[in-house]
Amino acid sequence: MGELIPLFPLGTPLFPGIVLPLQIFEPRYRRLMRDLLGHPESGDRRFFGVVAIRQGWEVEQVAPAEALYDVGCTARVQAVRPQPDGGFRIVTVGGERFRLLEVVVGEDPPYLQGVVEWLSEEEAAEEAAGDTDGLVVPGTAESGPPCDDGLDEVVAAVARGSLDVLCSGVRDLFTRYVAEVADLGSGGGDDDGEPTVDAETAVLLEAVSDDPAALSYLVASAALLTTEDRQALLAESATRRRLAHEARLLRRELTLLQTLGAVPVPLHQFATPMTVN
Repeated sequence: MGELIPLFPLGTPLFPGIVLPLQIFEPRYRRLMRDLLGHPESGDRRFFGVVAIRQGWEVEQVAPAEALYDVGCTARVQAVRPQPDGGFRIVTVGGERFRLLEVVVGEDPPYLQGVVEWLSEEEAAEEAAGDTDGLVVPGTAESGPPCDDGLDEVVAAVARGSLDVLCSGVRDLFTRYVAEVADLGSGGGDDDGEPTVDAETAVLLEAVSDDPAALSYLVASAALLTTEDRQALLAESATRRRLAHEARLLRRELTLLQTLGAVPVPLHQFATPMTVN
């Protein structure tokens, strides 16, 4: 059995740890906020599930289960500012990932709800490495499970080292990518003509320097990727595999930037949404 939570469809996925400000206009989502705020004794329950829209904009007009992606992330409400017109300005932060098992449509409450199962992060060293079959430890066979605790520790150490190298590579690629985008957007670079990364990005990268999972979510949310690419990154539970995927995507995007000399624009900017949220 899953847990029933409110749903808030958006045009792009939300990632754990990422700040998401929202302006709530639509009556059904005003009701959602009133429902969340109506139980002050349950502050830890002030969240809703953000799910990316796969197709269309007015998801209730089509089969919602087909219109939405099946992996989402909770948005935990951190600040609320009621507006004179009855709307709300809120600040949320991405929380836990979930898989959407069923979409519940009803008249009361008027917003979508979803039956979800929570997805865990694979943070153990071996799991973060994806698997141990590809990790060759000197003096051992090239494949097969470890046979004792000592070898377990060696494999774990190799996995951690592999993850550190991967994090360093993704940081470098992302720094180059952000600098290229900024350079193309401004039409300039530093005095030597080389793209430079902005101070805000440098601060963010420093803040997540010791957290591979946080680094992976920062890159996934900040890079100008398609919804499909972002959704694939959100659905990946192993940090190492997520980072490896991002390394491939960043190399692809850098090649496009350097070849075309233009900053990509997300496709959803060309669409006209049918709702105000």
